[in-house]
Amino acid sequence: MAHIAPVALKVPEVMEALGLSRSKVYDLIRAKKLGSFKEGGSRRIPVAAIHDYVRTKMEEAA
Repeated sequence: MAHIAPVALKVPEVMEALGLSRSKVYDLIRAKKLGSFKEGGSRRIPVAAIHDYVRTKMEEAA
């Protein structure tokens, strides 16, 4: 059986992936710097939104 990569992550998974605190992840969501949606009462962050955020940070650092 093939492994399917996740399309969206929960906040704790994003915290681990980016090495950020819970409050920082929610700050980024509130500031519209990290796209997200709610599903079943849980906040989800599309993997594409994480890539966009990192790409933006890299461009800012250049």
